[in-house]
Amino acid sequence: MSKITSVTPTIFEKKDRELSGYTRFKLENRARTLSEINLKKAPRFKSGSKELDRVLGGGIVPGSAILIGGNPGAGKSTLLLQTMCLLSKTVPILYVTGEESLQQIAMRALRLELPTKHIQILSETNISKICQISTKEKSCIMVIDSIQVMCTSGLHSPPGSIAQVRESATILTRYAKQNDITVFIVGHVTKDGTLAGPKVLEHIVDCSILLDSKMNNRFRTLRSYKNRFGAVNELGIFAMTKQGLKEVTNPSAIFLSGDTEETAGSSVMVLWEGTRPLLVEIQALVDDSQSINPRRIVVGLEQNRLSLLLAILHKHCNLKMANQDIFVNVVGGVKVMETSADLALSIALLSSFRNQALPKDVVVFGEVGLSGEIRPVPNGQERLVEAFKHGFKKAIVPTSNITKNHTDGIQIYGVRKLSEAIKIFEEL
Repeated sequence: MSKITSVTPTIFEKKDRELSGYTRFKLENRARTLSEINLKKAPRFKSGSKELDRVLGGGIVPGSAILIGGNPGAGKSTLLLQTMCLLSKTVPILYVTGEESLQQIAMRALRLELPTKHIQILSETNISKICQISTKEKSCIMVIDSIQVMCTSGLHSPPGSIAQVRESATILTRYAKQNDITVFIVGHVTKDGTLAGPKVLEHIVDCSILLDSKMNNRFRTLRSYKNRFGAVNELGIFAMTKQGLKEVTNPSAIFLSGDTEETAGSSVMVLWEGTRPLLVEIQALVDDSQSINPRRIVVGLEQNRLSLLLAILHKHCNLKMANQDIFVNVVGGVKVMETSADLALSIALLSSFRNQALPKDVVVFGEVGLSGEIRPVPNGQERLVEAFKHGFKKAIVPTSNITKNHTDGIQIYGVRKLSEAIKIFEEL
């Protein structure tokens, strides 16, 4: 019979053992009124990447747990490695890899020409050992790549299981709070692009962001879906190069076609993403259908929104497209979820249906109601300013979005009904 060796309890096992008995528990906490709460702003420090700081809400908050996901090859490890290598010059960093070897990480850093003298790297999958080493190294930031291969000795289930992923994330989050250490956790994604593992994983962490590579082979979008320290749906744009991920300083330019020729079925709108505006181009193709059931294919917009707008155009503008094949696409692969694209999509459909091009210097945005009214959208003034920066001279917008301090240099057409917008389009 083999001799059973004793295992030294981890700091978390000791803590849990101390709090397990009521006789040992000392009540030190107390209830307080809201007026007693210190409202001092949580300290932040910059990561060195403006796009990453934007998505995180202005910078990295000490003691926070940040979950970052993305498709294989999207650049999660590349983004974190190049960010940590730059930060290691000023703060202690511990990069923990469980999927790749230390040689593979070193080769990537060499290929990206990153500074490697100060960053600490560790190959380990046991969460307790990782926390112990992080405490010994006095790390300020720790990267876990990835949570699906991490495990705890207290569970018998294999790494990657629901129990292991949940428990590992819980321990890491608790460790971050107790030691005021920022923990970046890399998570895998499923086929539909959502984070793999239990949904409770996103509830445990403070911030959940996703690096998307579906746009094309070069550009990457980083979007926040949960952030306790900033705005959600904040968007950061990166370009994949030989030197890693580079920030895109003018993201509106990548969503606009460089063609100066006016084409039918195209309109430009100003999309509001997080805390900044983005110019995107909406394309529509309306053609006679050769089948009994006309096709409706939409990429980048909601399918039901297209059906709704077609019904409004038929009811209030006498435009019959029931026997037409309709294809709609948002240039650049960006997904438009807000209703401010209603008016731009309606103009694009009309432009293709009548084979009449909208001038290239016209920007359109506004929400279309079921009765054909044009409703205002948030941040209308900021949208107009962004359009003027990119050379647009005319704008068709809701009347309620026109303020006294309108943007100089751009001619604004305020509309209250969809029929008024169509009349302006015909006169341009």
